[in-house]
Amino acid sequence: MDKETIGTVRSVAKQWWFKVNTRPMRMGALDGAAFPHIIKVQYVVDGSTYTKRKWIGAGKAVPAVGSRLPVLYCSGKPGKAKIL
Repeated sequence: MDKETIGTVRSVAKQWWFKVNTRPMRMGALDGAAFPHIIKVQYVVDGSTYTKRKWIGAGKAVPAVGSRLPVLYCSGKPGKAKIL
């Protein structure tokens, strides 16, 4: 990963099937529950558009749709990237 560009968050999806309990004792099914998210970020390199997904752990800050994030990519293979 040797080049950097800016990508735009296109979608945010909560992973309802993977519940993380944050309390040792709960009163209800969702009491103290946190859920991870998957975001899709779109970025452009040399006129070509690429999309990369990133898993955001439960309880972590989740960027909003339309937010701009830095993306590191390989100059020889721009489809190989890492969202920062």
